[in-house]
Formats: sequence, structure tokens, C-alpha cells
Amino acid sequence: MLALWAQQLSLSHAADTMDRTERFYRIDALLQSQRVVTFERLQEALQVSRATLRRDLAYLRDRLGAPIVWDRQARGYRYQPDAHEPVQPLPGLWFNAQEAHALLLMQALLEQLQPTLLKPHIEPLRARLRALLETGQHAAEDVQRRVRLLTAGQRPVPQAHFELVASAVLQRRQLELHYYVRARDEHSQRRVCPQMLLYHRGGWYLLAWCHLRQGLRSFALEAIEQVQLLDAPACEVEPAELEAFIGQGYGIFSGTQVRWAQLRFAPERARWVACETWHPRQQQRWCDDGTLQLRVPYTDLRELAMEVLRHGAQVEVEQPAELRALVAEELRAALRRYDGGHGTG
Repeated sequence: MLALWAQQLSLSHAADTMDRTERFYRIDALLQSQRVVTFERLQEALQVSRATLRRDLAYLRDRLGAPIVWDRQARGYRYQPDAHEPVQPLPGLWFNAQEAHALLLMQALLEQLQPTLLKPHIEPLRARLRALLETGQHAAEDVQRRVRLLTAGQRPVPQAHFELVASAVLQRRQLELHYYVRARDEHSQRRVCPQMLLYHRGGWYLLAWCHLRQGLRSFALEAIEQVQLLDAPACEVEPAELEAFIGQGYGIFSGTQVRWAQLRFAPERARWVACETWHPRQQQRWCDDGTLQLRVPYTDLRELAMEVLRHGAQVEVEQPAELRALVAEELRAALRRYDGGHGTG
């Protein structure tokens, strides 16, 4: 019966809700370990007011279906298990996959921080995060050992650069950037109006209005060579325009002209790709021969081509012709490199 509690309890509220969740575990532990628990004993263990404890007990009983009853003779609370179903302990964690990922990602990011002026403010947050991970009967160390995020491919950003960019985003001030455009192997100087910070596939990006290009552009923070915070106020881009720029096509290289790519995956790889979300508006269709046809919107070929190449011979670009040609040329170039004997050893 109680195994269903986790499905009924929402963690959409922030710290308040998790505090209550921790109390629920303590109440359950006391009722599981003792035949009868007095109101005073529960209040002492939880360190809450009488009104809060009454609300907790009512929520457990009325909303989550916990079989908690008041034993008048023993002057305390106890479980009244169903004759056909013994009371089961609460599950160890009340997190779904997205919540667990968020908590562990926050923990990983905090652990990477070097000692800074923020340390006095960060430590309480680390302690709070530890308490969240430790909810229930699992120690935080056990959670860290048993549930882990692998973050290969992260691109570190100089701390000073990140602080200046973040300050500009929040203070609404312009930035002067010396930026390295890796795709063209060129260095440029840009004056930009920061709009938003984005984290995508192991890297931080600044979404900003570029005065040089007269439009929205995304800048990889690790490719910023120099940055200067200016006194001039940043112009504001309409939220709808920002959202459209971010979400129209596949990847971080966004734009305004949306086109569609059609890919076909071999049966073996299709079983994996069918579980992936490349874009919220993607379309997929299983074919009679076991292949998977995937259609995704894009505004720039570069990142989509890299993703296609990652699947090697297990994918074929059906449309558009320019993406098909680009991928084919990359594969031919790779074959020439291997056939040309440029390897070592």
C-alpha cells in the first residue's frame, strides 16, 4: 500500500516540500519501529509545532493513504495494516529521473567550484543538497556511489570570464568580446548585448544581440579570449524572439530559417535512436524493414551533421541534399585519411 505513496507525492514545491518529505520519512520510521508512538514523541523527534505535526499526519492519512490510526487505549498513533497486505516501508528516494538528474548535476557543479568569495554562501547550499540526497534511509555517500553522472566532453570556462559574462547578463550591460570563431579559424571583436546564458552538451553559451551581425548570436564561453564589461546598457530582445531563436532547430546553432532533415537509421541503431529526443518537434516513423525514419527541424547544418556522423554507417541522410552531400564528403575524407596511411604505429 505505502509503496504507492511516491507516485502520489509531488515534489514541485521547493525547500518547503522537501522539508515535509523528510518529516514523512521520520514519521514512517517511528511508526514502523514502534508499536505505538505518542504525539509528544513525534513532535520531539520532528521539532515542529503541534499544528504542523497535525497537518503532516492528516496529509499522510488522507492524501497518501497511510493507514495511521489513533489508539485511544495506548494514547498514541500506530499503523493499522490491511489484513491482506502488510504495511510496507516508504521507498528510499522520492525523486523521478529528471529530479535525480537535476540534484546530481547541481552537486557536480558545486564540487567543481574552487575556493572563492562565494564559499560562505555555497556551503549552506551544499549542505542543503546533501540533505535532499540523504532523504529517507540512504546516506548521501551511498547515493553518490550508487547513482552517478558521467560528464565527459565538458569544456571548462575561465572563471573570470564566466563571472563577467554572468554579471553582464544580470546587470543588463553590454560586453566587448574578443572571440575565436573555430569554424572559420578566425579572431573577431564583437560588441554584444547579453540576453541569456545557456548550458548545452557540456558547454556554456552566451545568447546575445551582436552589433556586428545585427542579430542574435550564440557565443561559446570557452572560445572567448578577452571580455570587458561596459557601462552602456544592453538592449532588450523580446522573450518570444529569444525563445524562437533557441528552440526552432536542432542544436545550439540557431537561426530564423527553419528547414527539415530526414534521416533513416538501420534496425540495430534504430532501437536506440527511437528512445532519444533530438528536438521537441521531431517526427519519427517505423518502416516495414525495421528501419526508423526520423525528421528533425534545423537552422544550421553544422551540429546536425556532427550528430549524424556519430552514427557512422548506421544512418543515411535522405533529405536535404546539402546535408547528404556534406555528410558524404566527410565520410569520403575520413576514408581517404585512413587509406592514405597517415596513422602512426
